[in-house]
Amino acid sequence: MNLFADIRTAVISALETMQAAGTLPNDLDFANVAVEPPRDAAHGDMATNAAMVLAKPTKMKPRDIADALVLQLTANPRIESADVAGPGFLNMRLSSALWQDVVGAALEQGEAFGRSDMGQGKKVNVEYVSANPTGPLHVGHTRGAVFGDALASLLDYAGYNVTREYYINDGGAQVDVLARSVYLRYLEAHGQEVAFEDGTYPGDYLVPVGVELKEKVGDAYVGKPESDWLLDVREFSTEKMMDLVRADLASLGIKMDVFYSEKSLYGTGRIEAAINALKDKGLIYEGVLEPPKGKKPEDWEPREQTLFKSTEHGDDVDRPVMKSDGAWTYFAPDIAYHYDKVMRGFDELIDVFGADHGGYVKRMKAAVSALSDGKVPLDIKLTQLVKLYKNGEPFKMSKRAGTFVTLRDVVDQVGPGATRFHMLTRKNDASLDFDFDKVLEQSKDNPVFYVQYANARVNSVLRKAKAAGIDLSATPDLTQISHAAEITLAKKIAEWPRLVSIAARTNEPHRIAFYLYDLASEFHALWNRGNDLPELRFIQDGEDATSVSKIALARATQVVICAGLGILGVEPVEEMR
Repeated sequence: MNLFADIRTAVISALETMQAAGTLPNDLDFANVAVEPPRDAAHGDMATNAAMVLAKPTKMKPRDIADALVLQLTANPRIESADVAGPGFLNMRLSSALWQDVVGAALEQGEAFGRSDMGQGKKVNVEYVSANPTGPLHVGHTRGAVFGDALASLLDYAGYNVTREYYINDGGAQVDVLARSVYLRYLEAHGQEVAFEDGTYPGDYLVPVGVELKEKVGDAYVGKPESDWLLDVREFSTEKMMDLVRADLASLGIKMDVFYSEKSLYGTGRIEAAINALKDKGLIYEGVLEPPKGKKPEDWEPREQTLFKSTEHGDDVDRPVMKSDGAWTYFAPDIAYHYDKVMRGFDELIDVFGADHGGYVKRMKAAVSALSDGKVPLDIKLTQLVKLYKNGEPFKMSKRAGTFVTLRDVVDQVGPGATRFHMLTRKNDASLDFDFDKVLEQSKDNPVFYVQYANARVNSVLRKAKAAGIDLSATPDLTQISHAAEITLAKKIAEWPRLVSIAARTNEPHRIAFYLYDLASEFHALWNRGNDLPELRFIQDGEDATSVSKIALARATQVVICAGLGILGVEPVEEMR
């Protein structure tokens, strides 16, 4: 049940009646007519912009459209009143029975309340994390991992067919550096003194990998030239690092559907096929790029290169795909990888990148647009940096990694649920402060605690009801949910289906976290009102039927909280201690 969608249907029906009466012309597009909560709740329950968006195409004054629309809407028994505000906005107050029906719908539909078929089963690929396989995931990866996983769950909830994918960057020079670093730990395991030069990875996390390599090959690589062991150690090291990555992700409750190897693109003709596909479209040419203003990027050369006409698909400049020496640029395998996604039949693609990949957005979108003839949209979400604090001071050290705070450092200190929820308390493109003390603080200022506390309070009510012998399987009389404070909570519950649709349409899972905090706030407000007004308490002594009805509102709140936490990947807490 999406009450906002239902009332919008009523508004459209009223507009169509006005068309039939000749008040409005027939050739109108109602796509931009919206029904949403008013900015000020004192103005009403819902507001519509119908008169404003239809004024120009009808060549009528917004106020005249609104006045005529009021007459139609007030004839609807679900709408108690409709008032015109300002130049033509229309505010509506709904019958209390509608809010009571929302409570009933939430209880009847359970976890399905708020789910939709908006996605119509479209295949969406969400690629996230995709860190280089050179070490444990750090706190920056944590934010991208949580964001991507919550987004995938949100889209699934909204009716999309979602594939979660991790792109293993195992085709570049950084994996050779990993192999050399592991080789040093291997020599160390044989009792040799080693020195980690600049550019190698000195973290302690490679110590056990060196030991495992020794256990596997003995002293076969000791004293041997790099050409004898590099490829084997590279493959071995990559596998061990990916085992570490999978374990890190599992600690956050994240499981990928696909791990796609960049290395699989090389020597298999896949890169060539992607570039040839662009060539067939007339988008590949030989040329010399003008030097960019400011700092020169790594892929710029003052000589002829093979270039992709990315400017024809929205990019600022054309991009090189092959260097003058015949080697592929970093961009070429990424083009091939996204071409593979397009060929796998995905209807939409979403990439979750770190903030440092901002310069990659336009070129990647251009490539997908060109490869799919504009049929497959690519949305790239950038996650900004996370600043860590503990005891009021910046927190930077990790003994395990040597130079950065790992994902596991964070999860071990505050738990996966608190980590995930807090990572979504800011929009992805805004920087985020992660204060270990505040994340664990039991107060209203801690969103994850406040939401979990609401759920725990509902469970407390249910336990007390059971102890009192109240039969919660009895049919509630929802008309007893009538006090203004109760209706306010029911109104917030009614926003859930609409909120899910908006969050899924904009690919913004943080909206779920924001909404859950607001819902919890309304629930706690009602709970606290019950301290002063006994008639607002969920359990009414000696009045089982009334208690069943009051508790129905608490149960409906819990339905939405659990659904929202499920999307965020956070386990609901049964009780707080």
